[in-house]
Amino acid sequence: MTVSIRPQLWKPMALAAAIMFVYATVLVKLGGQWWVDENYSHGLLIPFIIGYILWSERERLEAATKRPRLLWGGVLVVGALLMLWAGTAGAELFMQRTSLVVMLAGVTIYLWGWHILRLALVPLLLLALAIPIPAIIFNQIAFPLQLFASRCAVWAMRAFDIPVLRQGNIIELMPLNSSVTKKLEVVEACSGIRSLMTLLTLAVVFAYFTHPRGRGQQGGGLRASLKRYGTWRSAILVLSAVPIAIITNAGRVSGTGILARYYGTEVADGFFHEFSGWVVYIAAFLLLFALGWVLDKFGARKKQPPPPPRKTARTEEAATEAVSHQPSTVS
Repeated sequence: MTVSIRPQLWKPMALAAAIMFVYATVLVKLGGQWWVDENYSHGLLIPFIIGYILWSERERLEAATKRPRLLWGGVLVVGALLMLWAGTAGAELFMQRTSLVVMLAGVTIYLWGWHILRLALVPLLLLALAIPIPAIIFNQIAFPLQLFASRCAVWAMRAFDIPVLRQGNIIELMPLNSSVTKKLEVVEACSGIRSLMTLLTLAVVFAYFTHPRGRGQQGGGLRASLKRYGTWRSAILVLSAVPIAIITNAGRVSGTGILARYYGTEVADGFFHEFSGWVVYIAAFLLLFALGWVLDKFGARKKQPPPPPRKTARTEEAATEAVSHQPSTVS
């Protein structure tokens, strides 16, 4: 018994096998970092989310116009291979992993064209967000967030008349019933960058699955899509994830500092520390969903057609008179 495979499936299957072979080491190391690095642990869910998105959009992908662009696709594939070679030679993991995103985009353009790439843009974006950024850039983002969170904590504690002293990201205070000052350090884990990475990914997923898909939403090119309400709604949701993550984390650090005054610095460790982290995630998610609800209400009100003109007694009399004065036809 022989199993026949459609000829158009041979190219994607062969290229998928080749990509898996070339990027096997990169994928293994990336999965290992997702497993051990809590800042990017959400990456473990990304392959399943991408698979679900592609499966749910299979009908649109099959019905979409396919116009392969061999030149542009080939250029991106060659560029991805050069990035992989340079990253391997220089032991730069970020370049190796980024080349995978470029490779997938190039293969998509090579086989199916720009329109299919636009439909697969969200899965590629989710994969890019799950790639850990270089340590030098990570530290440049995390340390200012640590200082911001510590400043917010000091401001909140002084609003409660709590004497406090800040030196960089270290907060010094004296708990009640204590004769010795205690120090709270806003470490990298409390900077908020972890919740920022996770909330950005959630914002992309939330914006995608709640994107309005009514009539007239699918046609047109890139310029037409930029003018649509759904595009702007998605952009607002994704961009708002940054201030929401920073503000909620600052509230967490502020609350920890205030509680440390009355219950000791032990509240910054153990169960309460983990519990407050989950509370921050839930609060950030709720704020994101609330923003989406407000945008939906605003969009629905904007799209609502104007009410029909009210009929008055005068307009009805005028209409009746106009009908009575119309000449009759005799056949």
